[in-house]
Amino acid sequence: MKKNLNVALFCFALFAAMLGLAYMFPPLYALFCKVTGFDGTTQTANFAPQKVLERRMEVLFTATTHPDLPWRFEPVQKSMTVRVGETALAFYRAKNISKVPVKGMAVYNVSPNKMGGYFNKIHCFCFEEQMLQPGQEVDMPVTFFIDPAIDEEPLMNEVGQVALNYIFQPFED
Repeated sequence: MKKNLNVALFCFALFAAMLGLAYMFPPLYALFCKVTGFDGTTQTANFAPQKVLERRMEVLFTATTHPDLPWRFEPVQKSMTVRVGETALAFYRAKNISKVPVKGMAVYNVSPNKMGGYFNKIHCFCFEEQMLQPGQEVDMPVTFFIDPAIDEEPLMNEVGQVALNYIFQPFED
């Protein structure tokens, strides 16, 4: 009888631990991606590096709008070439095509995924939700740089192009 109770308690404790891990996994995974750049998650920075290299990289800009968000969303420029370490400014354009105010929030990544740890944003519209009034059109800036530390990683030598991808989706409080 006591043995059965111990087995039952062990199974319950194991179930509770697994449930707790399942609950904590999404925020822990998001933190891991943010810190390491895993899965194309970009980094944030307060200022640009002092060092600008001669190496140039082409940055491609892509935009997608979630089907439930009544916006048109697109990059103003399709690409730009930047020097590694140089601060660059790009714009995306969004327009609310509905007859009511709508909030949206952008999620983002870079590809190839291994660039996530080297692509840094100083300022971005994606850091907070955006509210557009009916018919309102706005240009939204993103200020970024590619970390000069990329030159210290031999596996990054063949990378000459990076795509900055945004998906705007509905945002509800």
